[in-house]
Amino acid sequence: MPAISQPRQSDAGRLRRRTYRLVAAAAGLATVGALAAALPAGAHDSKHGKPLPSRYQDVQLLSFNDLHGNLEPPSGSSGRVTELQADGTTKTIDAGGVEYLATHLREARKANGYSITAAGGDMVGASPLISGLFHDEPTIEALNKLDLDVTSVGNHEFDEGARELGRLQNGGCHPTAGCYNNEEFEGADFPYLAANVLDEKTGRPILKPYWVWKKKDVKVGFIGVTLEDTPGVVSAEGVKGLKFKDEVETINKYAKVLQKQGVKSIVALIHEGGLPASGAYNYNCDSPGAGDGISGPIVDIAKNISPSVDALVTGHTHAAYVCTIPDPSGKPRMVTSAASFGRIYTDTTLTYDRFTGDIARTAVKSANHVVTRTVAKAPDMTELIAKWNTLAAPIGNRAVGYISADIPSTGTESPMGDLIADAQLAYGKELDPGTDLALMNPGGVRAGLTYAAKGTEGDGVVTYAEGFTVQPFSNTVNLQDFTGAQLIKVLQEQVSGSNAASPKILLPSTGFTYTLDLTKTGADRIVVDSVKLNGTAIDPAATYRVATNSFLAGGGDGITTLGQGTNDLVGGDDLAALVEYLTANSSASAPIAPPTANRIAIVQ
Repeated sequence: MPAISQPRQSDAGRLRRRTYRLVAAAAGLATVGALAAALPAGAHDSKHGKPLPSRYQDVQLLSFNDLHGNLEPPSGSSGRVTELQADGTTKTIDAGGVEYLATHLREARKANGYSITAAGGDMVGASPLISGLFHDEPTIEALNKLDLDVTSVGNHEFDEGARELGRLQNGGCHPTAGCYNNEEFEGADFPYLAANVLDEKTGRPILKPYWVWKKKDVKVGFIGVTLEDTPGVVSAEGVKGLKFKDEVETINKYAKVLQKQGVKSIVALIHEGGLPASGAYNYNCDSPGAGDGISGPIVDIAKNISPSVDALVTGHTHAAYVCTIPDPSGKPRMVTSAASFGRIYTDTTLTYDRFTGDIARTAVKSANHVVTRTVAKAPDMTELIAKWNTLAAPIGNRAVGYISADIPSTGTESPMGDLIADAQLAYGKELDPGTDLALMNPGGVRAGLTYAAKGTEGDGVVTYAEGFTVQPFSNTVNLQDFTGAQLIKVLQEQVSGSNAASPKILLPSTGFTYTLDLTKTGADRIVVDSVKLNGTAIDPAATYRVATNSFLAGGGDGITTLGQGTNDLVGGDDLAALVEYLTANSSASAPIAPPTANRIAIVQ
């Protein structure tokens, strides 16, 4: 049963309480645009002669999303952002790392007496070794130190199931790993919101659906949801016993609940996002008109959420954008996302109207900011990272292989994905010599491998920690039999049905080739007579032994035919398969070269 455990009480009966930053009230920031001219001149209490609070109070909303346990600065492309220059050129900036994120957030709050920090989900899950090895307790500890006020759940919060999510919220030691450093884990100081995640038996949200931030006479409500399709991108075991409801329907429902409670200023935290037309974090996605430069699920969601919701903090797509998308009444509404891995944070000004209790949306402004590594590191975060790295070092620092150059995880066919597929094919042949090919899902490739040494291991050395960052999910490698006709259908499902708008291109093992024609639509993108194994066309009537991870073997990523294989054989851990492959096929004198990524011929 996926019910979330109740908060613990110690022998002293104490309850942990969230300590909010109640900074002494300071003059609000100057309000932008026409609203600034509307601010009433200093009104006074006629009886006592004291100045009354301004009608308008600027509330700072700092937000980020998709941290994925990246406490240390991410490496390679995962640790860089693209910045658009005034002359139209771009440059890349090294970014990310909680030591720097903490410094940036703390500096941003200094001039703001009314400041809230919120997140859009996937704070944990698919995490590097320093966090993932310890079931993401280090990340929750870091978020507590960051003074995070509230977050929605994301799909990755369900990687280890609802009970484990409940433990991250409420505390307690891991049921099998126990307590680390002989200290009981205290849990999150901030609420996780899961308005659209229901227990199938009770029909109730498994965690709080909403939360209200208050300071003096200012109140802002937050509603948190994850994408309705979470079961399609998480292992079946992780969402067992749960029901995921429509994002718009859920947000509109709880917006009414908040309004009945007198809370009229409302922000939705949505773990679903969009795809801006540019990869630059400072791209103007409102050019030429509101929301013209963004596509994807968040556009329709934003257009249908009740006008009573004043701003949307989003995530999931790992993109950076600050857009205004019209609400159902045609009024512009801010929609933001801060990329991923702690490389960006968003600073939004919500102008609160004390007369109405609502946000004066004509004055809302927002901007994304890079978490540069040129600022001082936050000492408390440096200490936290050192503590957990000390525990992880005996496992993480072990050399498992050697590479001759960077093996990136980017592109329609990524070299890193190809390498993982090759590793799974080799492992599959150990289990069953009749294994023909392997397929790897792109979402399971969380990072590439970089040639430059991250620590003291030396250039070209791959450590276990680096391998863990690439494949952190603890999936198994499974073998199944498929007919050739089913195999072709698998390829077609990558680019049709639920994947038509955003294809999930599987990474193939060596010898499995085909042509992907992106000038066509749907299943026609797969050129059927181009699908070959070791140069021989796939026979629709023949049987092929295919290795995948357990996520795909359950029909994940909307590729349902992969859940219909026969003669199943469940193998060991997928990371172990990669480590074994690297160790067996590389040495300091003969490192592995990046795969050429030419198994899929792409027509554009």
